[in-house]
Amino acid sequence: MNVELILKFLKDLARHNNRDWFEAHKDRYLQAKQGFEEVVEKILAELVKFDSRLDGLEPRKLPFRIYRDVRFSKDKRPYKVNMGAGFSPNGRLVQEPGYYLHLEPGNKSFVAGGMYQPDSTRLAAIRQEIDYNPGPLRKIFASRSFRKYFDDFDDWDRVKTAPKGYPKDHPDIDWLKNRSFTLSFALSDREVTDRRFVKTVAGICKAIKPVNDYLLEAIS
Repeated sequence: MNVELILKFLKDLARHNNRDWFEAHKDRYLQAKQGFEEVVEKILAELVKFDSRLDGLEPRKLPFRIYRDVRFSKDKRPYKVNMGAGFSPNGRLVQEPGYYLHLEPGNKSFVAGGMYQPDSTRLAAIRQEIDYNPGPLRKIFASRSFRKYFDDFDDWDRVKTAPKGYPKDHPDIDWLKNRSFTLSFALSDREVTDRRFVKTVAGICKAIKPVNDYLLEAIS
């Protein structure tokens, strides 16, 4: 499990993001891809210890493709400059709470979890749960194990005003404004290449687990 090799390949890819360079260095990509799959396998083995919903997942099916979909993008670079993997019961975070690993050189790696852009039905269900039953979520967010890594949900995907049906002075209005209910913890290159990296990721995800349970209960 050579994480340094993965980061070095991604760093070089960012400087030479074109098909000719990629094809000429395909062997390096395949080595990095295999290394990342090994990382994912080791992390999954740790996550299953506290989240049995992930038991039975195939590690090699969890990473996302490195190829970018450029059909509707002004940015025509063909490759992502990161490697990512999603861990959730049905695979890679498709409309369900889970965990996400993002490796990117330049101290841009992170571990995340929660629920990314739920559809309108699930979004309404989560907001309703927060409105009717915020106590468990408040307790989670106040816990020492949670606050070791997080302060609150990420604020990158929120509506500007109160969602329809909720007053602007609602006590949990900041949560209700979310369109995604995600949590992120940044990791430096040094932390990513540390021998305890897998355990570090598992610890972060374990802190996310109660939030995932709350979200899952809301949409079930």
